[in-house]
Amino acid sequence: MSSPQPVIKRLDHLGLIAAFCHEIDLPGLIDRIIPKYSEHNVSHGDAVLAMILNGLGFHSRTLHMFSDFFETKPISKLLAKDIEAYHLTDDVLGRTLDALFEADVSILYQVIAEHTVEKLGLKTDSVHLDITSFHVDGEYAQSEEDDINSIQLVKGYSRDHRPELNQVVLELICENQAGLPVYMQALSGNTNDAKAFAEVTKRHIHCLKAAQNSRYFIADAALYTSDSICSLDEQKQKFITRVPMTIKMAKQALLALLPEQLEPICNGYSGHWIESDYGNVKQRWLLVNSEQATKREEATFYKNLDKNLTKELKSLAQLAKKQFACAIDAQKAMSEFQSQCQLLSFDQSEIRQVPEFAGRGRPKKDEDPTGYHYKVEANPFTDLEKVKLAKLKVGMFILATNDTESTDLDMVALLEHYKSQQKVERGFRFLKSPEFLTSSIFLKKPQRVEALLMVMTLSLMVYAGLEHKIRKELAVTEEFFPSMVKNKTTSKPTARWVFLKFEGVDTLEFGDQWFITGIQDHQRRLLQLLGKLYEAIYS
Repeated sequence: MSSPQPVIKRLDHLGLIAAFCHEIDLPGLIDRIIPKYSEHNVSHGDAVLAMILNGLGFHSRTLHMFSDFFETKPISKLLAKDIEAYHLTDDVLGRTLDALFEADVSILYQVIAEHTVEKLGLKTDSVHLDITSFHVDGEYAQSEEDDINSIQLVKGYSRDHRPELNQVVLELICENQAGLPVYMQALSGNTNDAKAFAEVTKRHIHCLKAAQNSRYFIADAALYTSDSICSLDEQKQKFITRVPMTIKMAKQALLALLPEQLEPICNGYSGHWIESDYGNVKQRWLLVNSEQATKREEATFYKNLDKNLTKELKSLAQLAKKQFACAIDAQKAMSEFQSQCQLLSFDQSEIRQVPEFAGRGRPKKDEDPTGYHYKVEANPFTDLEKVKLAKLKVGMFILATNDTESTDLDMVALLEHYKSQQKVERGFRFLKSPEFLTSSIFLKKPQRVEALLMVMTLSLMVYAGLEHKIRKELAVTEEFFPSMVKNKTTSKPTARWVFLKFEGVDTLEFGDQWFITGIQDHQRRLLQLLGKLYEAIYS
C-alpha cells in the first residue's frame, strides 16, 4: 500500500473572510431563508460563501472559472463542510442565483445587512445613498416569458464610459461608521437617478432600520427634487444633500452672493447660510466656496468657454437641419434645447412650415404640396448673465438640510457630514475594481445578473465589516499592524492591505492530518485579537 502524498493548498487571506462570514452566520442565515433540496450537496448559503471567497480572492478570475479557483484552496476548511471543489459546478451557481432572485434580492440583503450591523454593534449617525452602473456583455434579449419584475439590461447613461453596451444599475445605501451597505437594489440600465432616489425615499426609508436609527440621510444632487425632499421631511427624516445648479433659486442665490459674505469654514472652504423653502420644505442652504476647486477650475474656465460656446452653436445647427412631422414636436425639441443651453439665449425662435412636393427639382407653378414638415429657426446670442453665472459656479456648490434647529450642525459639521458621502463612492470603486469578481457581467439571464449584484454587494459588506472589526480590535487593545511604509506600524490598516500581508499562508494535508505553514508573528497576533473562530481556521 502506497504512503499518502502531502497536498499543499493556498489559504492566504481567505481564512479571514470565511471566519467573518461564519461569525455573522451568513451561510446559516441564507439557508434558513432559502433551504436547499435534500439531494443537493451544496446549500445556497455555502454556495454564496464560496462566491464571496471567489470574489474577494483578488485573482481576476470570473465566476465561469469558479471550480478552477477552488482546486488549489482548502475548500472544506473554509466552508466548514465536507465539500470539495468539484461540487462547485456551474449548475450549483445557477441554481443559487435563481434561488436568490426568487427570494427577492433586496429584501434578503436587507435582512442580512441588519443582522450584520447588529452583530458588529454599529451605531450609525448617517446613511448615504448613491447609484452607479455596470456594463454587461452580450445581447440579453428578453422574451415575453421573462419575469416582468426582473430588470431590463438596456443602454443608458454609462458611468463606465461604454455607451455602446447594455448596462445594469446598482443603488446602494451605506451606513457611515464602517461604510457597510445596508440596502441594495438592482435597477434597469436606463434608470434615471432622480426617479430612483424618489422611489427609495417613498417606499423603503420607513422600513430601513439603519435609516430610522440615523440622524441624517445623505445623497448627491440627484436626491434634491421636490418629491424626494418632501417625502423625507414628511417622514421626519433629516437630510443633507447637494442642490443642483439648474434650479432657479440656486442660480439666484449665487448671483446675489457677495464675496464679503463668505465666512471661513476649514481647510480652504468658506460659506454663507441662507434660508430656503424649495419644495415647500423649510430648510437651510449653505453656499460653499472651495479655494482648491476655484484655483483648479479657473485655469480651464476661459479655455473651455469658447469650446462650449462652439459646441452649443453646432448643436443648434444640427437641430435646425432636422425635419419634424408636426409643429408640436419641433417646439418641444426647441424648448428642450433651450433648457440645456449653458451659454446661449435666443432673440427669437420660430417653427417654420416647409411644404413637400412629389418628384425632384423645383415644383411646377401652382402645384399643390403633398405634405408638410416643420423646422426650427432661431437667432442665438451669447448670454452674459449665463456666462456670469457659469463663472460664479467655479469652485462653488450649495448644500441643503432640513435640520433647521440643531445648534451643533454648524458649517463645519454640515460639510463634514456631506464629505462622508465618499464612503459609498469608495464602495463603488471597490466593486468596479478589475480584480473583483468580474470586470464585466457575463451571465445570460437578467434575473441572475440581479442576483449576482447582490452577491457583489455582500462581498462589499464582508470586506467593510471585516475591516471595521480589525481596526476596532487594534484600537481597543492598542495593538498595531505592519504599515505599508517600511518599518512603520498602523492601527488603521485597510482590509486589502491585511489580505496582502496574509499571502504565503498554506495548508499542508498529509493523510488525515492538517498543518498550517507560513504563519508569521504579526499574523498570529492579529488572529488572537479577532477571536477563536479566526484562530481555528489558521490552526
